[in-house]
Amino acid sequence: MPAPEITPGAPCWIDLMTSDITRARQFYGELFGWEYETGDEEKYGGYTTARKNGKTVAGLMQKDADQAGMPDVWSTYLRSDDAAATAAAVTANGGQVFMEPMDVPEQGHMAIFGDATGAAIGVWQPREMRGYELVAEPGAAAWHELHAKDYDGAVAFYQKVFGWETDVMSDTPEFRYTTLGAGDSAKAGIMDASGYLPAEVPSNWQIYFSVEDADASIEKAVALGATLVDGPDDSSFGRLATLADPTGAMFKIVAEN
Repeated sequence: MPAPEITPGAPCWIDLMTSDITRARQFYGELFGWEYETGDEEKYGGYTTARKNGKTVAGLMQKDADQAGMPDVWSTYLRSDDAAATAAAVTANGGQVFMEPMDVPEQGHMAIFGDATGAAIGVWQPREMRGYELVAEPGAAAWHELHAKDYDGAVAFYQKVFGWETDVMSDTPEFRYTTLGAGDSAKAGIMDASGYLPAEVPSNWQIYFSVEDADASIEKAVALGATLVDGPDDSSFGRLATLADPTGAMFKIVAEN
């Protein structure tokens, strides 16, 4: 199948910052069937690209000494046609620049921001590396979701900074949810997390990976050293679960009904 069409402002890439890249490669390789290619150490710092069936799905990076105190984490990147202009828009709309736009030789420009709710979000301005080539297939990212303590502020931020055309999926006191795009063409979601995120946990982006069988994937992940954090639960979107990989990085899985 052709690579997904990625429009400006939509998720285009994911990567894992890990304290043990050898263990991470083994874990996700066995769980999702990934194969790896490691970039030039001098040019790309040993950044590792994961592929499924020959198509790019994610990146993995070993944390350096400066990042040792930070938790291992998966990050979502949104596409930008001008990372510097996006940085200016982020600060103008109540966000922060965690990492200034930097050139990745031949590949593109990347940056890490904090949105107006405090959640970290990456930006990718593509050149040769256009983004992931496989989505919503087993072993690839299926959905990206912001759990926001300030739901209204989050929706406004992504509308203004990234030009999101949003659709309100639900607006009840129990469940407030807005998507980028509508229906089957939706590409990401924002959930009101004010009622359940603890005070010490900031707003955060979470990534769902598609799997063929949620229960079998949970059993395999746990056998490989993961921890089941929540679920599995059935929903109108499929059977869902939240896991932490062997070094604590959180991710979700979804098996379609």
